[in-house]
Amino acid sequence: MRGLMMDTPLLLQNIAEHAVCNHGGREIVSVTADHDRHRYTFAAAMERARRVTALLDSLGTTPDARIATLAWNDFRHLELYFGVSCSGRVLHTINPRLFAEQLVYIVNHAEDEWVFFDVAFTGLLESVATQCPGVRGYVAMTDAAHMPESSLPNLHCYETLLAAAQPVAGWPEFDENTASSLCYTSGTTGHPKGVLYSHRSTVLHTYAMALPDSAGLSALDCVLPIVPMFHVNAWGYPYAALMVGAKLVFPGHRLSEPELLVDLITEEGVTIAGGVPTVWLPVLDYLRRSGRNLAPLNRTVIGGSACPLAMIEEFREAHDVTVLHGWGMTEMSPVGTVNRPNANTADLAGEALRAHVVRQGRALPGVELRIVDEDGEELPRDGSCFGALQVRGPWVCADYYHPEAPSAAHHEGWFDTGDVAIIDADGYVKITDRTKDVIKSGGEWISSIDLENVAMSHPRVRECAVIGLPHPKWQERPLLVVVSDAADDALAAELLAMFEGRVAKWWIPNDVAFVESLPHTATGKVSKLNLRRAFDEYRFPDA
Repeated sequence: MRGLMMDTPLLLQNIAEHAVCNHGGREIVSVTADHDRHRYTFAAAMERARRVTALLDSLGTTPDARIATLAWNDFRHLELYFGVSCSGRVLHTINPRLFAEQLVYIVNHAEDEWVFFDVAFTGLLESVATQCPGVRGYVAMTDAAHMPESSLPNLHCYETLLAAAQPVAGWPEFDENTASSLCYTSGTTGHPKGVLYSHRSTVLHTYAMALPDSAGLSALDCVLPIVPMFHVNAWGYPYAALMVGAKLVFPGHRLSEPELLVDLITEEGVTIAGGVPTVWLPVLDYLRRSGRNLAPLNRTVIGGSACPLAMIEEFREAHDVTVLHGWGMTEMSPVGTVNRPNANTADLAGEALRAHVVRQGRALPGVELRIVDEDGEELPRDGSCFGALQVRGPWVCADYYHPEAPSAAHHEGWFDTGDVAIIDADGYVKITDRTKDVIKSGGEWISSIDLENVAMSHPRVRECAVIGLPHPKWQERPLLVVVSDAADDALAAELLAMFEGRVAKWWIPNDVAFVESLPHTATGKVSKLNLRRAFDEYRFPDA
């Protein structure tokens, strides 16, 4: 028997229309190259988004065209989020930090028809335009007064096109499984892979993001997405903020400037922010040096890579900010878990609390998790068994966009995340490593993330990473690689001594190496692949 309920599709235009009807006067603040702080309302943003749809119609784009963006976090990018997807077309956000050859690959692989771009990326696009023959034209996301002089073919001005367009009366209704946006993985091995989200998956992910045991968003919040809008749709914040009526603050091209971020937080009333750990390291350093604080910020979701315990504690103790440790991936839209307390963990203190907060949290409703052994057999949720982490759910990708070969990541309806994890009886997940980064010494696994947490608690360690390198007796042993302003034998000895009593003795790294900086991926994570390459000829002292 079927229920007798209305069969209305889950579409992004529902979020847009709800925002205008219920939160139309809520403010969006943006830092851009041509505006110090641009301000307007949700209603004005969605009116311009409907102009974007008309603009795309006037350019003759096909009904399911892939429309690429090379843009930072600002109000124009938000307009494209809705104006493109709500028309039935596909928003393809491109990471401008990718290598040029990767950028060319994904533009051609996605078959992008038009590219909308911030003027800062004019030179980058000029250098690759001839290698992207399928692109019909380019739109600079600025006004006429700030248009760049450029050799790009069929170049248009965003504000000029928008002014000439009459907003569509309303967005069409279509099947909720229609594609909404396209994001590519960073492609650390092989070509980047495209993950094609649907309206249904994005709307469901948006609902989950706002839940109390997730980011806990409401109309009383002010959201600062520091995570770029080209990185998995800024973790869903632009959609979720509009849905609940939270004020939005975009840092634009200055998202890596600590002072500007602190200014935005304190002056615009930011209550929640989201970003990867590498974004927060310079912010915390700036706060220490300047003596400033983060009020009224009360929480931040940190993901992308494991958040060091030292960072979690500094946020809590120095700034009264709760770190909501999270985990996800491009293939998951991206959020899978958030560390929020339950009845068994709410009153933890001391070492028990320290051990708990480094976990990445429980699965959001709609996400199923399990860990399996090398034979694919499910392992118990006992908080000690390590296994390959697999997921499934309505916002987990079923396959990649135009895959070169059938995906090896799918196993009987489960997606293999490539992470190694433990899960405890309450469902809390702790990521211990990437499968490709796991350290296996003497037949036993060592968690590089646990070792990094210990090292990061030393005040003179600015950043660190632990990698496994070959050892003639133990197969692999951990090497601690440290960025510090006090690189000497005395600090190395201090660091190694810190591990005593805090991890199993056989986990303690065999050596410490100092470097000026660590290599990072295009999304800000430490690239352990490149780090291992840099230490390819290294030999342990006892080898």
